[in-house]
Amino acid sequence: MKTAIQFGAGNIGRGFIGMLLSQAGYHVTYADVNMAVVDKINADGAYTVHVMDVACKDVPITDISAINSSTPEMIDAISDADLITTAVGLVILPRIAPTIAQGIAKRKAKGCTEALNIIACENAIRASSQLKEAVYKALSEEDQAYCDQYIGFPDCSVDRIVPPVKSENFIDVVVENYYEWNVEKASFKGEIPQIEGMNLADNLMAYIERKLFTLNTGHAITAYLGTLKGLKTIDEAIADEKIYAIVHAAMKESGDGLIRKHGFDAEAHYHYIDKIIGRFKNPYLKDDVTRVGREPLRKLSPTDRLTKPMMTAYGYGLPVDHLILGMGAALHYDNPEDAQSVELQSKLKEKGLLEAVKEVTGITDADLLARIIGAYDTVESMI
Repeated sequence: MKTAIQFGAGNIGRGFIGMLLSQAGYHVTYADVNMAVVDKINADGAYTVHVMDVACKDVPITDISAINSSTPEMIDAISDADLITTAVGLVILPRIAPTIAQGIAKRKAKGCTEALNIIACENAIRASSQLKEAVYKALSEEDQAYCDQYIGFPDCSVDRIVPPVKSENFIDVVVENYYEWNVEKASFKGEIPQIEGMNLADNLMAYIERKLFTLNTGHAITAYLGTLKGLKTIDEAIADEKIYAIVHAAMKESGDGLIRKHGFDAEAHYHYIDKIIGRFKNPYLKDDVTRVGREPLRKLSPTDRLTKPMMTAYGYGLPVDHLILGMGAALHYDNPEDAQSVELQSKLKEKGLLEAVKEVTGITDADLLARIIGAYDTVESMI
């Protein structure tokens, strides 16, 4: 029996990665600290993924179990696993790294020479590489040498909208039909797992940036503009003609940067943009703008979905007016229940708009800074 450990039994873990692993014939063990979810998975041994789209269907997920990821049993499970995936959020990866390191050390102590691949399926660039760095810090030099030989950390790009919809059975999940899981082929150790829905990529960074600059950029700008206009969900926001026009134009600006950088076919990429916006319109998902807009400091940071695509397009001398409008809207995001939003608004008050924008985005170009400040001052009146 093939066994996989999925760190993170949240909606993405259960509704996307865990689902694909189960359908590929793995016994999936969900590792989490939420004991209500752990106990429910163990009691039922199954849940349902509700695909809500133009065509709706229910997908039963079986042959599963769960374990408290903070217990010693977790180390035993890692030492016996055939594959490990994560969907815990980037900030949690360093917290699970020591446990993974102990599991790897136990594999070595047992004399295990079967390859193990660990794929961090996070909404971030090269998350597996970041997890690898944290794991290596917790390993001895001898265990690092073992890791070099037998443990792979393939980076990946993941894309599926999984909103926090409450179901009658709280471990059931609602998802859209569309998904992409692109994994860097060259980074696997040993035999590559055969998982339907997992695309093996030779040029992963192109896939990562295509997703980051398109879905993530457009999603975030839709959320921030929708919030400014008092709208509650992504489908409501994108249905607004003025918001749609800004979002579509911003995605085209980011897309033109991608086309120049990666040599994408322009017509195919514009079609991809339209497909992504079509996903935003899905009325079944009822995706809350506060969920999509959360953590604005991260989203405005130099390597993330607002600043990076803008700087990429700007670097090629391309228009970036609508991307800058999106950044201006993000700077307005004021949600007292989101710690980063509170911190952002505090920076704006304490340091002033110019210094806060410099610090958060890493931008030093005077022209760009002036344009971002102008967008902050005018974006609300434009929608």
